[in-house]
Amino acid sequence: MTALQDAIAPASLAVDGPLLQAQDAQGGPLLQAQDAKGGPLLQARVRRKAYGDKPVLQNVQLDIAPGEVVSLVGASGCGKSTLLRIVAGLDTQYEGHVRLAGEPQQGITRDIGFIFQEPRLFPWLTVAENVAFDLGRAGRSHPQVRELLAEVGLAGFEDRLPKQLSGGQAQRVAIARGLFTRPRLLLLDEPFSAVDAFTRARLQQLLAEVARRHGLALLLVTHDVDEALLLSDRVVVLEARAGAELQVIDNPLPRPRRREDESLGALRVRVLDALRHAHAF
Repeated sequence: MTALQDAIAPASLAVDGPLLQAQDAQGGPLLQAQDAKGGPLLQARVRRKAYGDKPVLQNVQLDIAPGEVVSLVGASGCGKSTLLRIVAGLDTQYEGHVRLAGEPQQGITRDIGFIFQEPRLFPWLTVAENVAFDLGRAGRSHPQVRELLAEVGLAGFEDRLPKQLSGGQAQRVAIARGLFTRPRLLLLDEPFSAVDAFTRARLQQLLAEVARRHGLALLLVTHDVDEALLLSDRVVVLEARAGAELQVIDNPLPRPRRREDESLGALRVRVLDALRHAHAF
């Protein structure tokens, strides 16, 4: 596998512990993978990450529970995407450790998926081949490909090439690819920033739905406060100064959430206040 393939490789799910069945806000089943010890799914500890002499992350501690959705917000350059790459195993040049279900992670693991800002589809492969590329071209006939494409609203698109897709459609393919091998944790780095507002809203709704159906834990980097509150159970604000304590705003509203909910407005004020403080350094 090439370095590019490694960088976009979706993750797989090999559940070591029991599946816990809960109910979402609509009363539907929600399966959440839990490790045998019942601890957090993700534990990220970054004592120090620097570029040259400049520290970017310092004394960062982040835990994510099974099925939880967490957003990272903050000023450009505060280390949001760097933290995401560390969790993904794409950046190993740091002091600290990452554990998934209690197991140390070193480098890329197929238990963690990554969706980038751009879809990063292989232009010479069909939609079906991009979704199942980890299996080679033979994977295009895997029954799960059609199921996932139908789930993201692209039934019948199996044989199209990326150049025949809109930006929103291409990102739907990227989501299907990220789900193909059933990750425990899905990382997203501003995945909807390159599409128009209407498409963005539809993709946000799609992501919330597939996260619920698949029982996924999500870690999302975004500059959109409304997006963070709509999708996330917690919003983590990173400050521009490395080493500053993370500010965390809990979102107690049950998922799925409605944009019109007045309670989101009060939470938005809290996040914006935290962002203003974070930008003050």
